[in-house]
Amino acid sequence: MRKELEERLIHFASDIISLKQFINNNYEGDHLGKQLIRSGTSVALNFGEALGTQTKKDFIHKQSIVLKELRETHVNLRIIELNNLCSNLTKLFKLLDENDQLIRIFTKSLQTLTKDHNVK
Repeated sequence: MRKELEERLIHFASDIISLKQFINNNYEGDHLGKQLIRSGTSVALNFGEALGTQTKKDFIHKQSIVLKELRETHVNLRIIELNNLCSNLTKLFKLLDENDQLIRIFTKSLQTLTKDHNVK
């Protein structure tokens, strides 16, 4: 399951990078596009780090960073959408949907991990 999730996050990060070409080339689009790439790619990188942790507590911490970055990416995608800064709405909406699914997965995972391991 972890390997499949890692692969899904890698594809998500790749799709985030490819969305950049459809974001307007103005000040707002450039600013949000760069921020989107930072938060949207960090989810895969941080999950990769989580897989290499040595303690449950560190694993949970890294997973919480992934969730934080997913939430930041969601807000960024919504701002881009609401300001009509993307010319490929199909790709944008696909990423928003995938982002929402990933947020639900990590929210549930963290709830289970913290409940099972008495970590707050």
